[in-house]
Amino acid sequence: MAVEDFDNAPDEGERSGWQRRLGWIAASSVLLLVVALIGMIAFSSKQRDSALAWQRHSYEVMIAVRSIEGQMALAEATIGRAVISSEKKTARSFYDEWRRAGGMIVTLQRLTRDSPRQTALVHDLRTVFDERGAALNRAALYLNYGQNVNALSSLHAAGLENHVARIRAIFREMVANEQATLAARSGQAQGLVEQANALTATLAVLGLLVVFGAIGLGWTTIEARSQRRRARARAETLEGAVAARTAELLEANDLLRTEAAERAHAEAQLRQIQKMEAVGQLTGGIAHDFNNMLAVVVGGLELARRKLPAEGGEAGRHLDNAMEGANRAAALTRRLLGFARAEALLPQGMCPDALVRGMSDLMDRTLGERIRVQIESQPQSWQIWVDRHQLENAILNLAVNARDAMENEGVLTIRTANVSIGAGTVGEALPGDYVRIDVSDTGEGMSAAVLERVFEPFFTTKPVGKGTGLGLSQIFGFVRQSGGEIAIASVEGQGTTVSLFLPRHIAEIGADVAPAGDDQAGAVPTAAAGRIALIVEDDLRVLAATAGAMAELGYIVHTAEAPDAALALLATGEKIDLIVTDVVMPGMTGPQMVARIAPGHPEIAILFVTGYAAEVEDAQAFRGHAVLRKPFTLAALEAAAHAALSAPPRAREAAAAA
Repeated sequence: MAVEDFDNAPDEGERSGWQRRLGWIAASSVLLLVVALIGMIAFSSKQRDSALAWQRHSYEVMIAVRSIEGQMALAEATIGRAVISSEKKTARSFYDEWRRAGGMIVTLQRLTRDSPRQTALVHDLRTVFDERGAALNRAALYLNYGQNVNALSSLHAAGLENHVARIRAIFREMVANEQATLAARSGQAQGLVEQANALTATLAVLGLLVVFGAIGLGWTTIEARSQRRRARARAETLEGAVAARTAELLEANDLLRTEAAERAHAEAQLRQIQKMEAVGQLTGGIAHDFNNMLAVVVGGLELARRKLPAEGGEAGRHLDNAMEGANRAAALTRRLLGFARAEALLPQGMCPDALVRGMSDLMDRTLGERIRVQIESQPQSWQIWVDRHQLENAILNLAVNARDAMENEGVLTIRTANVSIGAGTVGEALPGDYVRIDVSDTGEGMSAAVLERVFEPFFTTKPVGKGTGLGLSQIFGFVRQSGGEIAIASVEGQGTTVSLFLPRHIAEIGADVAPAGDDQAGAVPTAAAGRIALIVEDDLRVLAATAGAMAELGYIVHTAEAPDAALALLATGEKIDLIVTDVVMPGMTGPQMVARIAPGHPEIAILFVTGYAAEVEDAQAFRGHAVLRKPFTLAALEAAAHAALSAPPRAREAAAAA
C-alpha cells in the first residue's frame, strides 16, 4: 500500500499542478472574459448613449421645426389682427414675432448642419421666409402710415402668394426626414440596449464564480441600468415636450384658421369698401361739375327772368318751369354729395332734443294724420356739432321712409339719448360719448338680404317712381362725415329702428359757421351801388354767370380766374369791398387765398361759394365767413353778399387773426 501510495503521489501532484494550472487558466480565462465583457458592456453603453443622443438631436430638430411653424403662424395672426383692427401697436408686435421666428431658423440651421439634406431645406426655408416677411412687412408699413385700405390690400395680396404652402411643404419634408432618421436611430438604440442586457446577464453568471468579477459586473450593471433609466426619463421628458409643443401647434393652427376666416371676412369688407369708395368718388366728381353747370343755368334763368317785363306770359312760365327743374336737380346733386361725403357741411353746436321737437309741426304736415308721432327725449340732452340743415333732412328722410314702410298708418317714435360706447361696439365709431337719435316704426321690417344692401346708392325696395335709392346713402355719408356712425335693427313683421350716433360736443371748437344759402334768401338786401366786388372762380362759365349776377345787383365787378390773379390785383392797391370766391380751385383753395389776404386787408368782406368742399379739411377753414352753396338764386346771392358786408369789423379782424 505504501508503495502504491508513493507511486500515486506524483500523479496527484501532477493532477494538482494541472488542476492549479487549469484553475489559473480557467481563472485567467474567466478574468479575461470578465474584462472582455466589461469592455464590451462599456462599449455598448457608449454606443447606446450616442444613439440616445442622436435621438435627442432628432427630437430637438422636430421641436425646432414645430416652434418655427407656430411662431410664424403667431406672427401672421398678429399682422392679421393689426390690419383688421387698424392698431399700429399690434403691427409693431408683428415685427418682434417675425424677428423671433428668424432667430429660430438660425438655431435650426445650427442643429441641422451635420445633415446636407436638412441644411438645403433650411436654406430654402430661409429664402421663402424672407419673401414672406417682405410681403407681410408691406402691410405693416402701410398700417403704420395710416393707409388702412392699402394695408388690407397688401395683406390680401400676400395671402394669394404660395409662400405658406411652400413653407409647410418644407416643414413636412424636414419632419419626415427627422422621423425616418429617428426611426433608424431608435432601432439602433434598442438593439444596443438588448445587447447590453445580454452581456449583463452573462457577466452576472460569471460573477457567481468570480466574486470580484461579480462585484465589478454588478456595479457595471447597476450603472448601466441607472443610465438606461435616466435615458428613458430623458426620452419621456422629450416625448412630453413634443406632446406639449404639438398641443401648442394645434392651438396655433386653430387660431390660424380663425384668423383666416376673419381675414376672408375682412377681404369681403374691403371689396365692399373699395366699391363704395369708387362710387363715392365718381358721384362727388359728377356732382361737382353738375353744380357748376346748375349755377350757370340758375343764374342765367334768374337774369333772364329779371329782363322780362312784369307780365312775362308764356316765356315767364317756361322760365318758371326751367327754374323748378334746376332746383330739383340741385336737390338731387346735394343728395349725391351727401352720399359721397363731399357735401360742404357747415356745422354748429345745437341741442338735438330741441331740434327734433322743433320739427314736430313739419312731421305732422309731411307724414299725414294717420301716422302718430311720438317724441321721447333725454333729460339734459348733450350738445352735438353738426350741420343743422343736413340733420333735419336726415331725420325727415327717415320719417318718410318709416311712413312708407307702415303703408301710411302706424306709430313713428323719435327718441334721443345720451350714450357712451366702447371700441367696436357700433360699426367703426371710436369709443366715447355720443347722442343717439332713434327713428323707429311699426312697419313690415327688412330681410337680412335687404339690410346688407340698404346703404348702397340707388338701391330701393319702393316701386318705380317712388324712390331714388339715395336717401339712406345720403344719411350714411352725412353721419360718417360728421364723425358719427349709423346702425339699423330690423325684424321682418316687427318694424325697423335706425339709430344715428353723433359725437358729443363739449367745448366750442371755434366760431359757428352758419350757412348763407337759401335760409338767407329772405334777408334784407343792402344797397350795392358803388360797392366793388372781386369774383374769384376757375370755371369760366360760372365766373361769367356770377359776375353777371353781381353786376345785375348793382356791384362794380372785377374777375379773377385763379387765386394768384386775385392776389396780384390786390397788390396793385385796387380798392375791394367784397371778395366772392370759390372754395376748391387748382393750386390754391379759396380758404388758403383768404388766409393770405386777411392779415393785410381785414376790411374786405368775404363770401365763399361752394358746391364741393371735399378737399377742405373742415368747416373751420372758412374762419367764420359766410358760405353760399351752389347753385344759388339771385336772391340768395344778394342776401349772402349783404350778410358778408354786414359782418362787424371785429368779427373780420378775429377771422383774420385766426
